[in-house]
Amino acid sequence: MSLLARPVVATFVAKVMQRVTAMADRRSGGRGSAAASHARFPEYPRKVRELTIPTSIAPARATVYLPASDEPAPPVHVNFHGGGYVMTLTELDDPLCRFLAAEAGAVVINVDYVVAPQHPFPAPPRQAYDIVRWVAEHGAEEGWDGERLTVGGQSAGGGLAAAVARQALEEGGPSIALQVLHYPPLDLATGARDKRATIAKPMLRPWMADVFDTSYVPDVRQRLDPLVSPAHPSDTANLKGIAPAVLITAEHDLLRAEGLRYAERLRGAGALIEHHDVRGADHGYDGEDDAKAREVYAIIARRLREAVERR
Repeated sequence: MSLLARPVVATFVAKVMQRVTAMADRRSGGRGSAAASHARFPEYPRKVRELTIPTSIAPARATVYLPASDEPAPPVHVNFHGGGYVMTLTELDDPLCRFLAAEAGAVVINVDYVVAPQHPFPAPPRQAYDIVRWVAEHGAEEGWDGERLTVGGQSAGGGLAAAVARQALEEGGPSIALQVLHYPPLDLATGARDKRATIAKPMLRPWMADVFDTSYVPDVRQRLDPLVSPAHPSDTANLKGIAPAVLITAEHDLLRAEGLRYAERLRGAGALIEHHDVRGADHGYDGEDDAKAREVYAIIARRLREAVERR
């Protein structure tokens, strides 16, 4: 076992990473990564309001992105950011949220969910499900149509979106028109050192997985839970009736193989709308490559529009 895979060590390193990120943000006066994110795709204005959503875990802060249209009750999309279930990186999804609000004509709710090691599994997926259920039930007073609901996320956020869809299937709702899983981790039961990327030095490294996975799910036995590893062969439950899905993988990503496995599983359940593999791209590619980001965000926006139009 790697030293970083020991829970005490992983927790220490994760907290150091959190503190370093917070210090860097304070030193920049909040003008660092947030300002860089806000500067991308300037043609899509940032029209937002803040919201706090009650959950059984803790209140969740969220930024609500409003579409330019004057539709009285537009559809709503709940977005979960990435960060290995450890880092709070909501602002990095600002370009995506502005893009989807404009191009999909939806209210986009960018959620600041609880993270590990302070809140290990099962707190994040349970809170995520509480949030989506609240969004579905409170559209009338908040100004969106909770019956035209979609969810999605990038990296760890994609894992949470998959977990929300699974809980909605098993608990009888809410009805989700589409789940968007963007280079998600879907098999934490398989160690990162047993996964292979198509390039020698992918963005995700085994040491990162040791810190993130161990902080999020310290008990290795729990990593077989379907809310953590739905792409692991041990999860054989019938997924018929789960929310339709768009699954996006990146060619050079260490997580690509598990994304492919889950895409096939969703296809077998009649739930795969589209699997898109981004050629020449690695994990988190859309944070740097505007051209590829625009291409894929446009696919997501189109699929969101189509999903809610069918309602």
